[in-house]
Amino acid sequence: MGLGFRKSFKVAPGVRFNVSHRGVGASVGVKGLRYSVNSRGQRRATVGIPGTGVYATSSSSGRKYKSAAQQNRQALVRQQKEISKQQELERARYEVEVFDNKIDLIHSIHKECDDQFNWFEISRLTHPHHKRQPGDHELEAQAKLDAFKPSMIQKMLKTVDKEEEKLRQEVIAAREKDEVESKELIRTTRLANRVLQQDTDAYLQVIEELSPLDDLLEFGSGFEFIIEDPKTLEVEFNVHSKDVVPTQQKSLTSTGKLSVKEMPKTKYYDILQDYVCSCAIRIARDMFAILPFEMVVVHAMDEVLNTSTGRTKILPILSVKFDKATLNSLYFEAIDCSDSMTNFEHNMRFKKTQGFAPVEKVQLP
Repeated sequence: MGLGFRKSFKVAPGVRFNVSHRGVGASVGVKGLRYSVNSRGQRRATVGIPGTGVYATSSSSGRKYKSAAQQNRQALVRQQKEISKQQELERARYEVEVFDNKIDLIHSIHKECDDQFNWFEISRLTHPHHKRQPGDHELEAQAKLDAFKPSMIQKMLKTVDKEEEKLRQEVIAAREKDEVESKELIRTTRLANRVLQQDTDAYLQVIEELSPLDDLLEFGSGFEFIIEDPKTLEVEFNVHSKDVVPTQQKSLTSTGKLSVKEMPKTKYYDILQDYVCSCAIRIARDMFAILPFEMVVVHAMDEVLNTSTGRTKILPILSVKFDKATLNSLYFEAIDCSDSMTNFEHNMRFKKTQGFAPVEKVQLP
C-alpha cells in the first residue's frame, strides 16, 4: 500500500501554501472562486456556489517553455493530434463509402449482363493456319525482321548477328503463338456447332468455361445448373443472406465522426428482398445472353428456421420463371426488382417486418 502526505498552511487571508509528496503549490481565492498552481506548472481554477456543493473545475499545465526545442516539441505534439484527428475522420469517411457502395452493388446486380453470343457466327470463324497461311503474330514479327537495319554502333560492336538472331527467334515464338490460337479456335468452333445442335452437355461446358456469374460469388452465392430440356434452364442459387446484407448501417455525424447503428428490420428485409430479386434477374439475363434458352427458371434458396424442430433447413424463398421476350422488354435502369416479379410466374411470400417465408418451386412446363 502506498503512503502519502499533504499539509496546508495559511499564509495570508485567502492565500494558502500546500505541501504534498508530489510537490509544493499555492492557492488563492475566496469561497466560490479559487485558483491554484503547483511546482509542476499545473494550474487549476475552481468555481462554485457556496453552501450547495455545486462546483466546476478547469485545469491546465500552465508551464511556458522558453527554449525553441521545447516550443517546437509542443507544436509537433499539437500537429500529431491534428493528424490523428484527420486520419480518424478520413477512416470514418472511407468506412461509410464502403458501406454505401455495398448497398449500391446489392441494388444494381441485375444491371450487369454478359454480351450476347452469336453461336452461328462463332461456328464460322477461321484462322489463317487453317489454310496453311501465317497468322497475325507471325506476320508482325516477320515484318520487324524484314525491316531491321543495323545501326553504326551495332556494326562497330559487332552485335548485328545477335540482333538478327533475336528477331528470328521472335518469329518462331510468334508462329507458335498463332498455332496455339488456331487450335483453340478449332475447339471453340466445334463447341459452337454442338451448341447449335442443342447438345445440353455443350451448354453446361459453356457455363463452366465462361463462369458468367463469378462476380456474384463475392456476395456468397453458390449455383447449381440443371438442364433436362435444351430450351429450358433451371438454376438454384444459395442466397446466404446472413453473409450478404449488413445488419448495421454506417453514417457520418455532423462532426464527421463514424456512427454505427443497428439497421431497422424493415430496411434490412427491404434490402434483402431487392438482393434476391436482383440476383434472379441477373442470372436469367446472363443465361439468355450466352445460350439459346427460351426459359430460365430460378430458385433462390436460403436457410429457413423450422420452428417445430428449432433447426434450419435450405428451402426456396423465391421461385420465378423467366421467359426471354418479357425479360428483355424491361428497362433495367429504372425497374424495382421486387416489383418486377409480377411480370413473371413466380412464388414469393414476403413481409416487410418478417422477411421471406418458404415457398414451393414453380412447376416446369
